[in-house]
Amino acid sequence: MFKNEKKKCFWDLNLGPEIQAFNYSSYIVFVASRLNVPGAWQMPQGGIEDGEEPRYAAIRELREETGVVSAEIIAEVPKWLTYDFPTAVKAKVNRLWGGEWHGNAQKWFLMKLTKDESEINLATGEVEPDFAEWKWATPEEVVEQAVDYKRPTYEEVMKTFQPYFSDNGKATKCKSTKW
Repeated sequence: MFKNEKKKCFWDLNLGPEIQAFNYSSYIVFVASRLNVPGAWQMPQGGIEDGEEPRYAAIRELREETGVVSAEIIAEVPKWLTYDFPTAVKAKVNRLWGGEWHGNAQKWFLMKLTKDESEINLATGEVEPDFAEWKWATPEEVVEQAVDYKRPTYEEVMKTFQPYFSDNGKATKCKSTKW
């Protein structure tokens, strides 16, 4: 748990293994629609196990939620980002998880696919699926299609990773030679 003394709140430690790929030389980000919240698109994210390093947790979560094993970490948001759950979400989370949860503290990683998208499988059987469907989205679409309470976090993530891409949306530092 991550404790914020000022607010006296607890957040779930969580990571976001954001994956991206390149299609026709443009930067696109993997997002998926949650099974339990149709129409809510988000990047993969998940918890850190006891004693697990955030980088390894991000790789594990990516594999569990998407089936992707052919990806490499190319950047990370240097600080933990937090958001509070809205009242209705907080009530649901507290009922499901037990306890008094107020939001998430997240560490985000930018990953590049090193093989093609055929590796993506939302129903790997390794864990209960979180997502119904997936798609590639531009950074702007990722922010626009996020649920309201995650939008500021997604804006910060995209802003942090912006230097890895040119101003015109074309891939620069991260261009994959596999596709």
